[in-house]
This record gives sequence, structure tokens and C-alpha cells, in this order.
Amino acid sequence: MTDAILVLNAGSSSLKFSVFLDRAGATPQLALRGQIEGILTKPSFVACDASGATLAESDLDAANQPGHQGAAGFLLDWLEQRLGGQRLAAAGHRVVHGGFEFSAPVRVSAAVLAALERLVPLAPLHQPHNLAAIRAVAARAPELAQVACFDTAFHTAQPPLAQAYALPRRLTEAGIRRYGFHGLSFEYIAHMLPSIDMRAASGRTVVAHLGNGASMCALLAGKSAASTMGFTALDGLPMGTRCGAIDPGVLLHLLDHHGMDARGLEKLLYHESGLLGVSGISSDVRALLASRDAHAAEAVDLLVYRIVRELGSLAAALGGLDALVFTAGIGENAPLIRARVCRAAAWLGIELDESANAGGGRCISRAGSPASAWVLPTNEEQMIAMHTRAALAVMA
Repeated sequence: MTDAILVLNAGSSSLKFSVFLDRAGATPQLALRGQIEGILTKPSFVACDASGATLAESDLDAANQPGHQGAAGFLLDWLEQRLGGQRLAAAGHRVVHGGFEFSAPVRVSAAVLAALERLVPLAPLHQPHNLAAIRAVAARAPELAQVACFDTAFHTAQPPLAQAYALPRRLTEAGIRRYGFHGLSFEYIAHMLPSIDMRAASGRTVVAHLGNGASMCALLAGKSAASTMGFTALDGLPMGTRCGAIDPGVLLHLLDHHGMDARGLEKLLYHESGLLGVSGISSDVRALLASRDAHAAEAVDLLVYRIVRELGSLAAALGGLDALVFTAGIGENAPLIRARVCRAAAWLGIELDESANAGGGRCISRAGSPASAWVLPTNEEQMIAMHTRAALAVMA
């Protein structure tokens, strides 16, 4: 009998899922994926096979499917019928924050859940929903093994100086430090690099995870050495609706002179800034690139400028650059953004192959380029499935 691994990524009003088949000696393979949206209002369900063909689609009764628990119950019932001869062996969860304590995936227990609950203040917009999904699965299938996989864990390999803020030591010891995020994506790229380019895998590589949420990570021999995100997922690059790096004095000014409070700042920084705030049009790079509006162009210009500037900073942290990898929605699908970044990074040794970049090539640098450039799809779900399988092996 082939085992199946369920991968869950819970948001405030959605539950995204993937199912991977776990065959001995092989990487877990995607069998189906989908999501339940609007779980607090008008829930709807869709599931597709690995090729993207729709397997099921329906609206759900909100009265009978309340919140994450109802969504998880519906999904597990549907999977029981759908999987047939496959045994659901475990559920792996994306959990945003692991804090100091969790530097690797972990089997969920009551003690682990309590420890993760204490980290909610560090990720108040994400952690509660991640934990709600774990509790929902436990309530519906208490015998099912669950594994928490953390977006912060990959970055715990960074040297202490890369994680430190110049704050009083009592605050550092209270947990205020640079954690970094998107770790599952960066870890997947690091995992794939040895089969693609050994120089990039063993050397100095910067990975640019560019999507609605965006960050960059410096890899030294496949380990995280520095990242653009810090204490929260607000830091670093401008994003779809998040501002990225900002002078803390701006926040004090807004509090003192613009009548804002903490919740007003939260709304501004997380939901009204970034590409949307600068352009006044959209948070979507596709819409901005298609627009003739000067503010749309300015938003794209600012994004490229910040990517290039952060690339220089991360290359400095590495002591040079052997490879640059673009991944995630913008990184994988916006050749114009990639071209502008690579041209501006010529001083780091990147020689862009214009035709390969425009034509969807995996390697987009010229043969013999001192530093190579790549476009590699990320797969956080598969990384979670691999971690979950490894955790099951340890538990066996």
C-alpha cells in the first residue's frame, strides 16, 4: 500500500492543501492539490490533479463547516473517499514561526503546540491560523501524525552577527532578533542546486524569492548566511502591499504627528504600502508592467532598485558571488525584472544571456559568465512533504 502525505498551509480564511504519494526510494510525488476558500463566510472547495485538471469543485454549507475545524473535517472526509487504497500517513503543516526553539521540523505534541502558541506575538497575522489548522486536524483525526515545518528554521544556521540587532541585550534575550522567513522555499532551492550546478551548490549563491511576499537569502555552501527579512516579514524588499525596509523614525513620526496607533500602522505597513502604495494601481507586477501610468513604472523601478541593492549587500556578506537564482511568482515569470536585475549586477560578474532569459531558459547567464544566473521553480509543499516523511522515519 502506498502512503499519502497531506500538506496544509492555513491562512485566515483559506486552507490550501496538497497530497503527495510516498513511495519507497523516491521523492514524494504530487498527486493532487486544492484549497478551501472563504471558510469564515462562504466556503468553497476545489481540488485538482497533478496536471491541474479539476477533480472536484463545490460550495460548502457555512453553517455545517464552521471555520478551520469544519474545513479540515470536510477535507479529511473527502480524502478518505478519494485516496482509496492509499493510507493517509501524516499531515505536514507550514508554520511561519519556530522561534529560537525549533530549528528543524518537529512532530506535533501538546507541549510543542503550547510552545508554538507562545510565539504568536512574533507572527500575529499568520501563526494563529497555522495552529488552528493543526488543532482542527487533531480534533477530526487524533491518531494522525502531524509535523510542523517552519519558515524560520532554515535561517537558524546564520551566524549570530547576521541575526543581531543593535538593541539592549535584555531585548535580544527576549527574542528580538532577525529570524528571516521564506525558509522552506530557500531550503528547497538549496536542496535542488547540487543536481543543477555544483558551483552554486557549494559556493556563494543569492536566491531571490520574488512574489507578492518577497525576500532574498545568501547561501554559503547551501546554508543560510544572511537574509533580507528580519524580525517580521515586513523587512527588506518592497512587496505587493508591504513596505519593506523603513526608517523606524518614520513610524515614530506617524504616531506623533499623523494620529496613527499601532493598528493603524499595521494596516498601513502590511496592506496599503509596497507596490500597491507606490503605484496607487495594483500590487500585481503583471498589471504594473502592462500599465502606462508613471506611478506604475516608479513602483517597478523601486522594486528593481531594492533587489539590486540587497543583492550587493548579500554578496558582501558572502564575500563575493558565484550564482544568482530567481524563484517564486515574479522571479519565475517576469523576464523583464530578471533582465534589469542582471544587467545592474554586471559588476558582480553576471553576464546575461538575453535570449535564454526571454525564452524561458533555466540558466539565463552566458556560457563562461563569472557568476551564473538561474530561474528555478520553488516547491515549498514538496519540501514539507519531504520533511514530514523524514519525521515519520524517525518516529518509526
